[in-house]
Amino acid sequence: MTTTDSTPSRALRPPRTGRSNGQWAVDGREPLNANEVWKQEEGGLSVRERIETVYSRDGFGSIPPEDLAGRFRWWGLYTQRRPGIDGGRTAQLSDTELSDEYFMLRIRLDGGALTLPQLRVVAGISQEFARGTADISDRQNIQYHWIRVEDVPEIWRRLEAVGLQTTEACGDTPRVVLGSPLAGIAADEVIDPTPVIDEIVSRFVGDPDLANLPRKFKSAVTGHPSLDVVHEINDISLVGVVHPELGAGYDLWVGGGLSTAPRLAERLGVFVTQEQAADVWFGVIRIFRDHGYRRLRTKARLKFLLAEWGAAEFRRVLEEDYLGYALPDGPPPPTPTTPGDHVGVHLQKDGNHYVGAAPVVGRVSGDVLAGLADLMEAAGTDRVRLTPHQKLVVLDVAPERLDAFVAGLEELGLSVSPSPFRRNTMACTGIEYCKLAIVETKATAATAVATLEQRLADVTASLDTPITLNVNGCPNSCARIQVADIGLKGQLVTVDGEQLPGFQVHLGGGLASADRDEAGLGRTVRGLKVTADDLPDLVERLVRRFLAQREGSESFSSWVHRVDEEELR
Repeated sequence: MTTTDSTPSRALRPPRTGRSNGQWAVDGREPLNANEVWKQEEGGLSVRERIETVYSRDGFGSIPPEDLAGRFRWWGLYTQRRPGIDGGRTAQLSDTELSDEYFMLRIRLDGGALTLPQLRVVAGISQEFARGTADISDRQNIQYHWIRVEDVPEIWRRLEAVGLQTTEACGDTPRVVLGSPLAGIAADEVIDPTPVIDEIVSRFVGDPDLANLPRKFKSAVTGHPSLDVVHEINDISLVGVVHPELGAGYDLWVGGGLSTAPRLAERLGVFVTQEQAADVWFGVIRIFRDHGYRRLRTKARLKFLLAEWGAAEFRRVLEEDYLGYALPDGPPPPTPTTPGDHVGVHLQKDGNHYVGAAPVVGRVSGDVLAGLADLMEAAGTDRVRLTPHQKLVVLDVAPERLDAFVAGLEELGLSVSPSPFRRNTMACTGIEYCKLAIVETKATAATAVATLEQRLADVTASLDTPITLNVNGCPNSCARIQVADIGLKGQLVTVDGEQLPGFQVHLGGGLASADRDEAGLGRTVRGLKVTADDLPDLVERLVRRFLAQREGSESFSSWVHRVDEEELR
């Protein structure tokens, strides 16, 4: 859907200092790199017609490079990694040399929400077109692999018949809007974010005026006090709070992001009502579109603009130049008192239960999803939601059907009572499919989980504080390594003159949670690297030292930042 939009006439124009950053509102719209050239020549949304009428008919070889490596992303499609290319060659080969003739396809699931009919369609597409693959991402999406371009129109037809889409699931666009998996059903919910998410999606997703951003734009909205949408690392987050005079609404955060230059989001200190929320979101994304840095893609995220302007100036520009009115000051959200992954069995406000289950590092399959659909139907529920922690939450399970439903989940490999290691480990796609990856991640992390469950069985009961283990295949931090207790950045490690798959280790990061007052980035210990095979040894050693040396109820991250480096090796 399109909206009427133009750059504000009073848009901020700070004096230019040195080289142009390619800011539309400051430097004009002359494209300063190849990506900006083809985006201006023809937007990414336009490629859908060619996929449906030409490429799906004529096959992979008919796709020109700027569509294949560029515009396809606007519809959730990336070429996947060609099998057999080791991590040492990732940086040596071009995108074309790394690419297979198959695609990753991402389903956009705003708020992570799926109905039972939608879940059956998602499962069926995996079974019929994706060789059974289906991963739950940490952005609440489902990702398929092995997709052929010939099958994409039929996949779209099936998805759209049940109200799903892949529109702007990737690309320099407003990506999926994260939402609380408990929206509308939790007794302790501050405010239901569903109306805001729905309005943002219906008004702005697919809008050509917002389809050429400097880079991706990540959003999150939650009204749950567990702060369950990782609000500190999104470009914009609206977090439910109660204003002492104005009632329930949202606290506004902007400018978060990780990758190779991590930066936590900042509060603007304003209070946003439910009715204002979509317009405020629209104001922030237009600031990014108009003032974001387009010359270098490595500097093209909102966090770099916020670092230059500061929160006070960003608020001023938002209010004066994009909203046309001032927002009242507002309170920050309280520190969470419950976990934000929602694993386990919990009571809803209507007397039914929601059940949070943990697959291993987000890896499911078409067969697992089809089995889940059968379980849900038998239990009389038709709603499931994915989480930003690679988990899933089934809503509306009646008390009398709870035991059978939980037992069925366990049989599917979806644990409602996972070990601390299974519950708190996530992994990105890795070298199995990703062209940027250097090392394997999913199987490495799954092996580490199974090994740690055995080796640390004697101390599992003592782990009353979660220790998160995030495994990433490259420096880009899709698995949020800088905000994990133990974050692993994929790289090649030299041992006795031989290069082996391994990781640089980040320690002591985290987001605001029931076990941590505020977010913080992890520390790197000089020279601390580990091979993939030795990963369980490192984690076991750290966990045992932590338990032996912790003071009182001290968290793992607090211990990491307190002790000397030698204790962390």
